[in-house]
Amino acid sequence: MRKRSLARRILVSIAVVVVACVLGALAVFLGAFENSVVDTSLEPLVTDDGHASPARPMSDDEIAALAPRGRYLAAAADCAACHTGPGGAPWAGGRAFEMPFGTLYATNISPDPTYGIGGWSRADFHRALRDGVGKGGRHLYPAMPYVSYRNLTAADVDALYAFLMTQAPMAVPNRADSFPFPYVRRFMTFWNLINLPRTVAADDRSKAPAWNRGRYLVDALGHCGECHTPRDFTMGMIRDRYLEGALIEGVDAPDITPAGLARLGFSEEGLARFLPAGLGPQGVVSFSMYDVVHHSTRYLTGDDVAAMAAYLVDGALPVATAPVPIAADVAASGRQHYVELCSACHGLAGEGIPHVAPAMATNADLRLPDARNLLVAVVDGLPARAFPGRERMQAMPAFADLLADGEIADLANYLRATWGGTAPDVTADAVSEIRRAERP
Repeated sequence: MRKRSLARRILVSIAVVVVACVLGALAVFLGAFENSVVDTSLEPLVTDDGHASPARPMSDDEIAALAPRGRYLAAAADCAACHTGPGGAPWAGGRAFEMPFGTLYATNISPDPTYGIGGWSRADFHRALRDGVGKGGRHLYPAMPYVSYRNLTAADVDALYAFLMTQAPMAVPNRADSFPFPYVRRFMTFWNLINLPRTVAADDRSKAPAWNRGRYLVDALGHCGECHTPRDFTMGMIRDRYLEGALIEGVDAPDITPAGLARLGFSEEGLARFLPAGLGPQGVVSFSMYDVVHHSTRYLTGDDVAAMAAYLVDGALPVATAPVPIAADVAASGRQHYVELCSACHGLAGEGIPHVAPAMATNADLRLPDARNLLVAVVDGLPARAFPGRERMQAMPAFADLLADGEIADLANYLRATWGGTAPDVTADAVSEIRRAERP
């Protein structure tokens, strides 16, 4: 009897736990624990920070007055890079984002009433940017960086809304995502519970106003952490590794913490010059970062790029590099390939040639802990690029068909050891892996 009674109690306890878990999961699924930072009530009409409630529609005059500031903010937020596809209509979406479980396409955010956001209210727009919930309660995927945009001010969201509503409507249908699980969107309440901050970051009063402005530009408006922060198994940013670098679209978005930037050779002043120009002694921006410069940082004011640099560098000093030991046979092989294939553009001493190719002697890519970006450039080549101020760099040819894996490894090791001060540990297998990897 005692055994039966004990077994019954265990079964009842298990049943209670199961029911509690099911009810808790159902509550999360239905949004019981969702936390909005957008006040959509009509009372009061003016919030504590002196801003009008997002529930109140904006007049045409208000939209016209805010639109110019919204244009600047849209550039700072790099909206066009995602929401204007290659060769596509402005703000009509279409850019593909390759995910581990399918392809996601950026949506139409022009004011078209059918396919875009023309039918969205001011409150709808606030909730989408800061809560990740679109019109009609439809949850967004975090490829739209609402985790970072959560920290946007209400005034800036209003200006963005005003700017977009003054653009030409584009009647371009949104492309369907290719996710194998059509109901993933409905479970975003679970993802948000784990990954979406419940509060908005406040200014650090121990820091200068420029530092706090820089943090807002980097963490919220520019959403730099979305690419430069590694992610966990849920695809959420790992907060205690913020800005420490991540693998994205087959290449490394480097560590841009103060220590990471110091290792790459950036001072505060140097980074402030590099961000709007896209090139400098540390090399040129490439891969997706070129789009950031092309659509965003080139348009920022001098004060804003200086603020971003102040926040990111945070007083760290650039680290000098020195050549590291390298096996004689590897150095000889790598040097030979460099002289024969690279020196005509990059210079025998790695000094680079203006308007042709960047310097190797001070190149940040050679200082990265992983050689991936260097290997991708050598294997695939790089396209010709135009930069602000009528600057340009010529195309870099691909060497995949000219050099074997071991030869590319020797070249990479020579470059990294000679000018990057980085251990010459690139192997032929690492090059082979780069050849096989799929990239956008």
